[in-house]
Amino acid sequence: MALLLRAAAVAATAAAVMGMLASPAAAQGAPSPSPDPAYRNHTVGGADGWFFNATSNSTSGNYSSWAATETFYLGDYLIFQTNDNSSVVLTTNATTYTLCDPSEDDGLETYIYSGGGGGGGGTEETKAIAAPLLYEGTNYFFSEADGGAQCQQGMRFEIKVAYGRGLPPDLAHPPPPPMERVLAPPPAGSVLSQGLDGADAGAGAGDDTDVKNAGCRAIGAGTRFLEAVAAVTLAFFVAL
Repeated sequence: MALLLRAAAVAATAAAVMGMLASPAAAQGAPSPSPDPAYRNHTVGGADGWFFNATSNSTSGNYSSWAATETFYLGDYLIFQTNDNSSVVLTTNATTYTLCDPSEDDGLETYIYSGGGGGGGGTEETKAIAAPLLYEGTNYFFSEADGGAQCQQGMRFEIKVAYGRGLPPDLAHPPPPPMERVLAPPPAGSVLSQGLDGADAGAGAGDDTDVKNAGCRAIGAGTRFLEAVAAVTLAFFVAL
């Protein structure tokens, strides 16, 4: 009887070991994969916004510190609360970023967004510029205004963009450059349109923003886009 009990115990132990080998995740207690992160809108600088004070020669926030607290994925949007005194340059070119100057950049992954008005010394109307994250890896942002002086005084930051769930369909196939174009309103139901009217539960606090107008010119194939001011008005988003 003792021999039979010992044989049964050995067989049970062997079966348990085989089961663990067949299921390494279960053996190691590995958690199940987490779902892909939802698309989000990130308000650059938080409440500080994207502004430059020409009198004090300083920016309204510390953008590198802000970026260090955020996690970014393809398909997210950066929302720049700014005015016509500043611009937004998106590039994957480290040299362009270091020089604070996109004028000689012929790459297809450099875009210049502006509030559309040309700056000035007076009080400028606040507006929002929405820049989608289209490129995985290191992305650089800066203001080229005042001949790059704003960038040199700290109006710049870099981020790491992870793949996440990849680009959504409305961003996966942008129009090919070079050609003059005006930014169209975001497609209905996209992360940008949802986040701006408060319908996107995945958007962070403070990320519900009304875009009054925004313009973009891209640089590519040796030809710079002419600056275009998009007719993206507050009325459009209120109507969504």
